[in-house]
Amino acid sequence: MKKRVFKFLAKTNKLFLPSYTKRGLDLSKATKLQMAIIGWRAFVTQNSLE
Repeated sequence: MKKRVFKFLAKTNKLFLPSYTKRGLDLSKATKLQMAIIGWRAFVTQNSLE
């Protein structure tokens, strides 16, 4: 059940949240909001793969 939820969240993240790697964002210049989005996407991706 938990894995399904995270897979769904991963798909919605891909649709609605920006991909900073495609934009070539430098992490040292990222704002706090951008860092939060990167962290959230990483957390969801890690949990959807387990």
